[in-house]
Amino acid sequence: MKTTLDLNDALLKEAKTLAAQQDTSLTRLIEEGLQLRLRAQRARTRPVRLPVYRGKGGLVSGLDGLSNKALLEAADRDT
Repeated sequence: MKTTLDLNDALLKEAKTLAAQQDTSLTRLIEEGLQLRLRAQRARTRPVRLPVYRGKGGLVSGLDGLSNKALLEAADRDT
């Protein structure tokens, strides 16, 4: 698809130089830049999936899991 871009003169000059050095077209250079930017954006908006333990187990019977003091005391005890 053809489109018109209004680019900063210095940026365009630098991009044309880079494209020539890499033996590629300005179009390809712009496409690669857009792909990188879009890929990075998708990576930032993708939800993080956390692992969930679905096995058996849990707290020792009689331990109050809502009490920090009880949890710390249980952690200090020898088992």
